[in-house]
Amino acid sequence: MSEFPSKVSTQTSTPEASTSSHRVMGFVSPDVGFLKSIPGILMLVQICLGLLVWALIADAHYHPFAAYGWVMFVAVFCWLVTLILYVIFLLQLHHKMPFIPWPLLMLVYHVAATVLYITGFITCAASVKSTSWYLPADYNKKAAASFFACLVMISYGASSFFSFTAWRGTGSNAATAQA
Repeated sequence: MSEFPSKVSTQTSTPEASTSSHRVMGFVSPDVGFLKSIPGILMLVQICLGLLVWALIADAHYHPFAAYGWVMFVAVFCWLVTLILYVIFLLQLHHKMPFIPWPLLMLVYHVAATVLYITGFITCAASVKSTSWYLPADYNKKAAASFFACLVMISYGASSFFSFTAWRGTGSNAATAQA
C-alpha cells in the first residue's frame, strides 16, 4: 500500500484544454489527410490548371461575341466553385454542416463540371485558328488554353469517378445489410 501514491498520477484536464491543442484557428483545423488524398490532389490540380485556362483566355485578344466568352465563363465558374469546396474540405467545415449530403453534392458538381469543361474544351479547341498572322502570341495562348482545358476536363472526369465511388460507399444496400 505504501507504493500506491507514487505509481498513480492524479492529473486532470478540462475537455477544452485537451481539444484546444488540435485547433488552429479556434473552431476549424486543417485536414492534412485531405491534402494527401486523391480527391484533394485532384482538386488542387483543378485549381491550378483552371487558373491557367482562364488566365490564358483572359490575356488573349478575342472579339466580345466570340466563343471564348463561354470558355471564360466555364473556367472562372468551375475555378471559383472548386476553390470554395477545397477550402471547405481542407478546413473540415463540411463536418459543421451534416445536413448537406456531401458525397452526392460532390458527385453532381464533378459530373456537371466535367460536362461544362467538355463543352469549353471543344469550343476553345475549335476556335483556335492558325490564320491569326497578326497576333501569333494569341494563337499560342489559345492553343495552350485548349491543352490545359483538356487536362482540367480529364481531372474533373477522374474526380467524378472518385466522387461516384465515395457516394456508392456511403449508401446502404438492402441485400447486404445485416439485421
